[in-house]
Amino acid sequence: MNPAPRDGNDDSAPSAFVFAPTPLLTVTIESSPSDVPELHVHAGGQGFWIARMAVTLGLKVRLCGTFGGETGPVVSDLIAQEGVSVRSVFTAGQNGSYVHDRRGGEREEIVEVPPPTLNRHEADDLFGAALAEGLEADVALLGGPHSDRAVPHDVYTRLAADLTALGVPVVADLSGPTMTAALEGGLAVLKVSHEDLLEDGRAKSEDIDDLTAAMKELVSQGARNVVLSRAGDPALALVDGELWEVVAPPLNIADHRGAGDSMTAGMGAALAAGATMVEALQLGAAAGAVNVTRHGLATGQRELVDKVAESVEVRPFAKGKSGR
Repeated sequence: MNPAPRDGNDDSAPSAFVFAPTPLLTVTIESSPSDVPELHVHAGGQGFWIARMAVTLGLKVRLCGTFGGETGPVVSDLIAQEGVSVRSVFTAGQNGSYVHDRRGGEREEIVEVPPPTLNRHEADDLFGAALAEGLEADVALLGGPHSDRAVPHDVYTRLAADLTALGVPVVADLSGPTMTAALEGGLAVLKVSHEDLLEDGRAKSEDIDDLTAAMKELVSQGARNVVLSRAGDPALALVDGELWEVVAPPLNIADHRGAGDSMTAGMGAALAAGATMVEALQLGAAAGAVNVTRHGLATGQRELVDKVAESVEVRPFAKGKSGR
């Protein structure tokens, strides 16, 4: 079967709920051939980037996040312009934001405004809205907060547990304390990078045995399946206790950022359409591979993702034979 869902404009298309607790306003200064700087204003944040790729892959997407202050309405409108429906939870504080200057070729941070910490009532409102939206979806995709202090960690535990108990598959792309919290609730799929496992102290090294041991520990803590991205190396997937290697075709890299979010969206899109986990890995790897060929996080054409997915190989891992 083709793991890609139908067109998101079709009422019969699968649906996704995306948990994006702290959407951002991003401003980037770019150079231009005329030497007049260009100013690019976009929505940002992991949850939004996952949602944007999910829309590209044909899902009907409903994003739930917090919006407040002068920046909140701007971010909400920018998200809606990408074809993502927005469930807003209004807060007293403004949304986080950043300004980057890329005229020199590399990103230079000019200013970053972190999102505020939600108070108890705001956190309860966010949880209630997220649970209601998640119950209407074919798959729930959990993105992380821009700051570990922004959202109480137990929101992830409760949301994962309740959605799982009510039959909604939960796919999470998390690290650190929010990952630990979501694992307590139970996850259908946890996607994590090997850098995050090393930074969190969950893996001793990049050695395959150490990474595999860390993945098995994540399964024991609440993830049914674990997908481990490894930068330029093939991803690993622990599916029902069996270790798989996910080999995508090598494509020239324009910008590596956003590949992991695109992979998460691809897996979620496939699972929402009723695909197997192997098919989900193919579509996810293809979405991530196509993203790196473009300037812009979690972007790409659906037709190209579908085509690249045909060339993604998912095979049992054999130590000593890893690689493209």
